[in-house]
Amino acid sequence: MRLDHVRRLSGPNVYLARPVAIARLDLQGLTGHETTDHPGFAERLVDALPGLRTHHCSAGRPGGLLAAMARGTYFGHVTEHVTLELSGLIGREVFFGRTVRAGGPSEYDVILECPRDEPSGSAVVEMLIALALRTVTGALAGPAPDVSADLARIRAAHEGERLGVSTAALARAARRRDVPVRRVGALNLLRLGYGRHRRTVWAAMTDGTSAIGMEVAGDKRLAHRVLADAGVPVPEGRVAASPAEALAVLRDIGGPVVVKPLSGHQGEGVHIELTEPAEVVAAFASAAGDEGEVLVESYIPGRDYRVLVVGGRVVAAAELTAACVTGDGSSTVAALVARVNADPARGTGHDRPLTRLALGPTELGLLARQGHGPASVPADGERVWLRRNANLSTGGTSRDVTDETHPEVAELCVRAAATVGMDVCGIDLRLPDIASPPPADRGAAGILEVNAAPGLRMHLAPHEGVGRDVAGDIIDLMYPAGTPSRVPIVSVTGTNGKTTTVRMIAHMLELDGRRTGMTSTEGVYVGGRLVHLSDASGPRSAEMVLGDRSVDAAVLETARGGIVRRGLGYDRADVAVVTNVTRDHLGMDDTETVDDLAEIKALVAEEVRPGGHLVLNAADPATARLAERPVVRERAPELRYFAPSADAPVLAGHLRDGGVGYYAEHGWLTEAHGDRRTRVLPVEDIAGSFGGHAAHVVADALAAVAAVRALDVPVDVVARALRTFDPHTRNPGRGCVYQVGENPVLVDYAHNPAAVAAVGALVARRWRGGGVAAVTLPGDRSDELVGETARALAATFGRVVVYEDEDLRGRRSGEMTRLIVQGLREARPDVRAHPAGDLKGAVASALDIAAPGEPVLLLYEKLQPVLELLETLGAEPVVPESPAPSDAVPSEAVPSEAGGRSSSTVTDSSASTTIPSSQ
Repeated sequence: MRLDHVRRLSGPNVYLARPVAIARLDLQGLTGHETTDHPGFAERLVDALPGLRTHHCSAGRPGGLLAAMARGTYFGHVTEHVTLELSGLIGREVFFGRTVRAGGPSEYDVILECPRDEPSGSAVVEMLIALALRTVTGALAGPAPDVSADLARIRAAHEGERLGVSTAALARAARRRDVPVRRVGALNLLRLGYGRHRRTVWAAMTDGTSAIGMEVAGDKRLAHRVLADAGVPVPEGRVAASPAEALAVLRDIGGPVVVKPLSGHQGEGVHIELTEPAEVVAAFASAAGDEGEVLVESYIPGRDYRVLVVGGRVVAAAELTAACVTGDGSSTVAALVARVNADPARGTGHDRPLTRLALGPTELGLLARQGHGPASVPADGERVWLRRNANLSTGGTSRDVTDETHPEVAELCVRAAATVGMDVCGIDLRLPDIASPPPADRGAAGILEVNAAPGLRMHLAPHEGVGRDVAGDIIDLMYPAGTPSRVPIVSVTGTNGKTTTVRMIAHMLELDGRRTGMTSTEGVYVGGRLVHLSDASGPRSAEMVLGDRSVDAAVLETARGGIVRRGLGYDRADVAVVTNVTRDHLGMDDTETVDDLAEIKALVAEEVRPGGHLVLNAADPATARLAERPVVRERAPELRYFAPSADAPVLAGHLRDGGVGYYAEHGWLTEAHGDRRTRVLPVEDIAGSFGGHAAHVVADALAAVAAVRALDVPVDVVARALRTFDPHTRNPGRGCVYQVGENPVLVDYAHNPAAVAAVGALVARRWRGGGVAAVTLPGDRSDELVGETARALAATFGRVVVYEDEDLRGRRSGEMTRLIVQGLREARPDVRAHPAGDLKGAVASALDIAAPGEPVLLLYEKLQPVLELLETLGAEPVVPESPAPSDAVPSEAVPSEAGGRSSSTVTDSSASTTIPSSQ
């Protein structure tokens, strides 16, 4: 078997609402082989990986995989399960897997769940799959190979890139509160929320944390001064810039003292309870570092505590115990350390609730002062200290004492946090007992440090006592109860009309006063301005908009390619729109039928928030059927259907049941809710609809109206937006007419059978006949689809100039021209097909062929070269003539008459007279 490639879908996808990786396997010589064709294979594999015995597989119970291998199953499926088992062995707990046939007869896709916050560039899943392949092929030949060394290497890679304990807890707490979470790269930096409600948090430091407070907390000398000036008790001490100065402080304040770096963290370089000059000199050398200075302060006896203050209140407190072991009378210190480190809760760094004990120079020195070494055997019950500073990062443990904390201690800690200016901080203090008021005697209690970005693990999972949801407290500080974390999201998918529909929706929302972020095939727009030029209909562009803190609403064109290759760029939409599902992109990404396309686009319908809104084309059976999908039904969205007329059976039935729908009736765009009707705008007033001749533009308008009405955009704003939706400025490249000499040139992006037929119908209605077409089609479509599109073109155009785009998309030069001409002639033997070398030659030929005043249809792949060419030809944009805007706007909706004919009334806005809708 061979691993061809791995791709990752980071957002909700057609397989799972969580991230997955898709590995393309070539079974090569194992193609068609089943496990039963290789006696002893299953037994050897399970001997190497006993955990496979518990795998459920499709049986839904432990032992399902064993039963499948006994019956006979393919090796792609076996590789899937081995990869999941190996993933669990390194602590990477994922459970979903699926194997599907893909590409050629020997190719399979293995779909594997990935941890939600695993970096998108992680190589861990590929390493696991490669190891699974080696394990499976090894078990075919004999005993499966020992994977322990490989697993250790992969485990290290996984541990090194996953979120730290504190950040992971914050991510979980945010998701429990329905706050969107996105990890930034491989950092412990989280982006929370969407749009104007977006916040960021880095470990326990929020984007509201004071920069000045951080600076003060990070400088121990300054922090002590600020606290002392506020009357907060702190140890007596001062800065020493040399060993001699450190000894002078020892003489002045008396021992014992503490020596620590000015800006240290996690207990590094801290030396406690020093009384001898030699100890102070040695501590200075250890703690001074590059700064050349240390803080020497009096040692406060008592217990070590960490109190966490969030938003001006104490949310947790822990008593800390320094790293130590307890003798049993027979084990050496080294053996006792090894026994403690066997606890799975201990790890290296900050990836586990506790840190492994060490026997380094600092620990060995302290052991020697106690009369011990690694080989000595402490007495039964004897506590042997490995560290004096009670930091978790050096192996210490914590005991929750939140409920024991005396109110006066809590008040002291809150005062300290406020004095330094921190929204979230950890207060380190020593005092006899946290359950009692702080003693007033000088040196009997004091705050040792104010920690910015404090670690949370001692409170989340204390060694003793109950864990506290301190991550939730931080999220609640950032998003108090009732504070939104999201902006409205409208996601639009379909085969045709996506770009026009999202542009209409964005224009409507902007006129409603909402600063809107929009993604489309032409780029990312914020507030109506282009901010990123690209084909921006995928998840990265969606993330760009949702990460913009100026955005009040997001309108996302969600194309097939982005869904298939990376998943969605959001977790769920408030409004999902599916314009239609027709033949396009067939032959790409293993998509062979319209049903395959519908399965992909259904994801947008399924990933709508519970109780949200789903806008579907009632006139398109494949689209209308999406409402019947089980996942859609689980979300229970409000269905909003649209159709050219109320006669569409699905729409008519929906309205009879009291639903909401949109259609054209008596020349008006109409909103219906059960038996009530509200007129929105005369169809002929829709800008870019050519007075209503462009039926596909009217359909796009209906979809857009349905979407924004779900977001409570007023009808008069909707009408004004549609009247002012000038195609040249708001919908470039879609239905735009330019005058070139005596000929109108219609520029459009139609590139599949349905779209070409719609544009052809527009030309026939608007110009009362055909014209000349200059066309190119995308080369990554199947031969069959190219031919079908060409045949649709021939239904309107008898004269066609064919050219090829600069990007052949894998085709040979001249191949697309041959296919298009062949399709044209199959449908219309008398067609006059004229090959042209490029865009410029095609336009020149089409204009030469066209009679004066005759329209020329120009289909393109890239808009910018078209615009540049038209400019050189002196083309002038033509605004399609429309009737004068009607003054009539709806004032109220009333029940319709029997038979479905509207009897709603509209009111003249200037005279307030009622006009019967039947006129």
